[in-house]
Amino acid sequence: MHKAVILTIGDELLIGQTIDTNSAWMGGELNKLGIRIEEKIAIQDTREGIISGIERAMSKANIVLITGGLGPTKDDITKKVMADHFGMKMKFDEPTWERIEGLFARWGRSTTPAHRDQCYMPDGAKILENKMGTAPGMLFEVDGKMLISMPGVPYEMKYIMEYSVLPMLEENYTDQAIIHHTILTAGEGESRIAAQIEDITERLPEHISIAYLPNLGTVKLRLTAIGKDKNKLTEEVKVYGSQIENILGDLVYGHNQENLPSVIGKIALEKKLKIGTAESCTGGLVASKIVSIPGSSAYFEGSVVTYSYKLKETLLNVNTDTLNKQGAVSEETVNEMVAGAIDHLGVDVAVAISGIAGPGGGTEEKPVGTVWIACGNKKKTVTLKIKAGKNRQKNIEYASNYAMNVLRKFLQAQ
Repeated sequence: MHKAVILTIGDELLIGQTIDTNSAWMGGELNKLGIRIEEKIAIQDTREGIISGIERAMSKANIVLITGGLGPTKDDITKKVMADHFGMKMKFDEPTWERIEGLFARWGRSTTPAHRDQCYMPDGAKILENKMGTAPGMLFEVDGKMLISMPGVPYEMKYIMEYSVLPMLEENYTDQAIIHHTILTAGEGESRIAAQIEDITERLPEHISIAYLPNLGTVKLRLTAIGKDKNKLTEEVKVYGSQIENILGDLVYGHNQENLPSVIGKIALEKKLKIGTAESCTGGLVASKIVSIPGSSAYFEGSVVTYSYKLKETLLNVNTDTLNKQGAVSEETVNEMVAGAIDHLGVDVAVAISGIAGPGGGTEEKPVGTVWIACGNKKKTVTLKIKAGKNRQKNIEYASNYAMNVLRKFLQAQ
């Protein structure tokens, strides 16, 4: 199996000023081709950092993908450092200059001397066209290894990858298939899920592995098969995946690139149900997640965010006595929030959530992390109490995921 290292260049990546999305995208694309990612390395934008990163990457893999440090400014030094390191001279690349002049002419702008300087390229590199920007990519073949240097701007990198790099890798570097199948679950923790399916995972053949990817309120189970016969691998993963799903039952809500909001939308459309939310501690996060799905207006009517007692009473008709006697974080309150949301939003099904996100506000009876969730229609309401932790942001995310799962299961039962 061919191995790759992804090398990202830039101080902004190291200090957290810019989040590295390039590595994640490239890793996914290489994986589809059966190329194993050995390591991801982030380095300083200095001569010493670039040389150190290149040498480390070349010691680990035969394919090195590099992003960053290419551009018209003086701090973009990657190509010059690579040329020096590999003993290459810099030469003016006329086609690159013509392309840049054409770009600026279309934009109605003039070039600068820096743009002309940008056209000096290592004489041993193959130039990879970049129609999304001024800096082309470069392909180096050194000691039987391939290094590809690309701009750090995501859409520029993706253009070079999609039109030059990936087709070339697929043609010359694909000798094994990697098949992934991800089972999405919600409502149970990683250890409990692992215990339920232990008999199956212990029987997995050596070329098939399982990984548990837990999040707040959800767990992804990723089956990975590696081998020569793609069709055989696909069938094997399908068989083991089905066995796992039969055991986990309604903990499973979807597969691969799906998520809870997309699954909720799919069910609501199939059953022709209008849905809405009534939220307190999550502040509209459940609604935000639901409307992140294109086309959600076909089934999502809206949300009522009622943080105070007053708004729970006036907007959702929660009884004053309920709030005074049971409190906002109670089974009775979320039940009444559901009824009020169905009435005021005009929906078939509503989910309500109220809790103590923290870090303050908890009591001995209702500590921080206590959350009540209700979901129902005009005939029936189900409720659930969860106990999260003490971190406010985690509690809000955890509660919103649980609320969506309660909604998902209620919709399925209709």
